[in-house]
Amino acid sequence: GGGGGGGGGERTMKKFDVIIVGAGTSGMMATIAAAEAGAQVLLIEKNRRVGKKLLMTGGGRCNVTNNRPAEEIISFIPGNGKFLYSAFSQFDNYDIMNFFESNGIHLKEEDHGRMFPVTDKSKSIVDALFNRINELGVTVFTKTQVTKLLRKDDQIIGVETELEKIYAPCVVLTTGGRTYPSTGATGDGYKLAKKMGHTISPLYPTESPIISEEPFILDKTLQGLSLQDVNLTVLNQKGKPLVNHQMDMLFTHFGISGPAALRCSSFINQELTRNGNQPVTVALDVFPTKSFEEVLKNVDYMIKEQPNKVAKNAFHSLIPERLLTFYLEKLAIEEVPAKQLTEKQRLSFVELLKDFQFTVTKTLPLEKSFVTGGGISLKEVTPKTMESKLVNGLFFAGELLDINGYTGGYNVTAAFVTGHVAGSHAAEIAEYTYLPIEEV
Repeated sequence: GGGGGGGGGERTMKKFDVIIVGAGTSGMMATIAAAEAGAQVLLIEKNRRVGKKLLMTGGGRCNVTNNRPAEEIISFIPGNGKFLYSAFSQFDNYDIMNFFESNGIHLKEEDHGRMFPVTDKSKSIVDALFNRINELGVTVFTKTQVTKLLRKDDQIIGVETELEKIYAPCVVLTTGGRTYPSTGATGDGYKLAKKMGHTISPLYPTESPIISEEPFILDKTLQGLSLQDVNLTVLNQKGKPLVNHQMDMLFTHFGISGPAALRCSSFINQELTRNGNQPVTVALDVFPTKSFEEVLKNVDYMIKEQPNKVAKNAFHSLIPERLLTFYLEKLAIEEVPAKQLTEKQRLSFVELLKDFQFTVTKTLPLEKSFVTGGGISLKEVTPKTMESKLVNGLFFAGELLDINGYTGGYNVTAAFVTGHVAGSHAAEIAEYTYLPIEEV
């Protein structure tokens, strides 16, 4: 390459107002917010392309936010959602929608308030963010890894990459969690923050498919069976409900998945931790809107309608066939004529319909989960600005923070919101912060 610049004092040093580390959901939004506030911004990404994980979200369609009141969104972020009240008062889900609409990406609403691009392609969301970054004249370094944060006393002064030192009075860390290693997520940001004295609360998978070693799972009896609008409850050691979710659920070759299961997963992980990894019991109710008595009435009515048919035929319209067969075989009554079922058999059958209990042993590991629970301790972050309480000029946003929500656009929303807030405050602070570095 070329020579190392001229002699004495000629070597120009790279200086910016704000450096953003990690070009994902929160990083791109932080970049835009900082640049719109007038800062000279550098965005650094270790991948060849920006927005790699965002491209994968919502099954590649990108569930970009949720059309619910802010209050409600925060309630769907069970992992420290309350920390976001101040951030939401500055930039919220409606601002996110407005951002995309005003950048030519029209959105549509689906079930549970989930918002998607009309194109059904996550690429259009990533392109809109990146085009805006380019429009704003931001400097972007891809294939570049930050190896170290630079500080002087309690002030950030820049970053070091494999190649060079780059200076700035404000640095925003948006390197993401530990999920999806294919996107380069290796937890770099946690290490960088730790070196600055930050506490990292233990990382655990949330929104994770659940593994069961029950014989019917190992035999793949119900594999691929999808159930609509059922209720899944996680029970503690004493059989008391810890949490329940009424949504769709899917039996897989290793256990259960689908929204109801994913939403229960962090509770299952916490219960496993509490009890030395003893299997945890979950209960499935396929008729969550009906009482035990109503389901029993329904069953008795079906018997009356077709008394001479065997149980598996008499009840065939009640629930999906494979689940029906499985329940009836459990009670050894599939071939018993309906009218011969005893009261005890009828009650046991309804018991299974309303409260089928089985054990689960763990969830899939972090790498295969959707969201990282745990992260940078929020006690050390100012909620209004996302700035570190330990080092001036250091900001955090996105999944690095100890905030996690259910799937349904809530995590992406939290990332956009914290990104925007961190970026705009970083720009503001950079304006009047003197950089304590000797010119080189």
